[in-house]
Amino acid sequence: MPNQTKALTQINDVLFKLKKANFNCSTVEKKQYNYETTAVKNNQKIKVQVYFGRKGVKTVLQGNNLSAEYQEIQSIVNGNILMDFKVDNQLQKNYDEYIGTDETGKGDYFGPLVVAAMFVNKDIQEELLELDVRDSKELTDYKIDGIAKKIKKKFPKNFSVIVIEPEKYNKLYEKFKNVNHLLNWAHSKVVENVFKLNPTSTIITDQFSKKDLELASEKEFEEVNFIKLPRGEQYIGVAAASILARHEMNNWFNHQQQQGFNVLKGASNQVTDAALNIYERFGSDEFKNLVKLHFKTTLKILQ
Repeated sequence: MPNQTKALTQINDVLFKLKKANFNCSTVEKKQYNYETTAVKNNQKIKVQVYFGRKGVKTVLQGNNLSAEYQEIQSIVNGNILMDFKVDNQLQKNYDEYIGTDETGKGDYFGPLVVAAMFVNKDIQEELLELDVRDSKELTDYKIDGIAKKIKKKFPKNFSVIVIEPEKYNKLYEKFKNVNHLLNWAHSKVVENVFKLNPTSTIITDQFSKKDLELASEKEFEEVNFIKLPRGEQYIGVAAASILARHEMNNWFNHQQQQGFNVLKGASNQVTDAALNIYERFGSDEFKNLVKLHFKTTLKILQ
C-alpha cells in the first residue's frame, strides 16, 4: 500500500475515534505532503496532521500540549487508553486487559472510606472513553454521578465497590491500627470480588503494590502482575474505579445533608466547626456515626 494511501487510512481512523470521543472535527483536507483535520473540545483546538513520504507515515499534533484534550488525542493516535502522558516511563506501557482500583475518603473527616475496582479489556476501555471517563478530579460531582450510573448499568459484572461507613470504619481502625492496613484489606476485597468473574493477569492500583495486597500471597494470584503507580488514575480502568468510588461518597454526603446533618468534605477548620456543631446538637452517638474518630480533629472537639 502506498504511503499516501496509508496516511489517508490512518487519519480517517483517527477521525472516527476522535468523533467517538466527542471531539468536533473538520473535514479531512489533503495538502501537498499530508492529510489534516482540526479537532475541538472545551475550546481547545488541536490540529492532527498525517504526513506521507519516502520514509513512511508520521502523525504530528499542533496545539497546547499541556491541555487534557491534547493528551487525549495523543493517546488516541498512539492507540493507548491513558489519561495523561506527563508521567514516568512505567506509565507509558499500555495494558489491553486489567483490573484497576482506587479509593476516596481517606482524607475526609466526615464520611466513609470507599474503595472500588473495575475490570476492563480493550473494548471496554473504548466504551469508557465514549462515556467521557477521565480522572475524577477533572469532573464535577454531577458529572461523576451521571457517568457512574452508566458504568454500573452497562458493566454490572465488571466492578465492585465497598463502602465502609464511619461506624464500621472506626471498628476496623481499632482492629488494624493503621489506615494503610485498612486500605490494604479493602483493596484486596474489591479485587477478589472482580477477579472471580473477570480473571486477568494485571492489576493496576493508585496506592498499593504486590506486597501490600493480602491476596497477592494466595496461589490463585501467583501469576498476576501487580502494578503500583503514584498517578494510577491516568489508566482509564483506575479512573473508572475512582468515579464509582466518588459516586458512592457523593450519595453518602447527600443523604446526610437530607437528614439535617451539615457534613462537609475535607479536614479544614470549617469541617471542625461543623463537626463540633453536630456533637453539641446531636450528642456523641450520632457524632461517632459520622466521623473518622482517629483524626486529630476529634481531640479538638472533645477538649
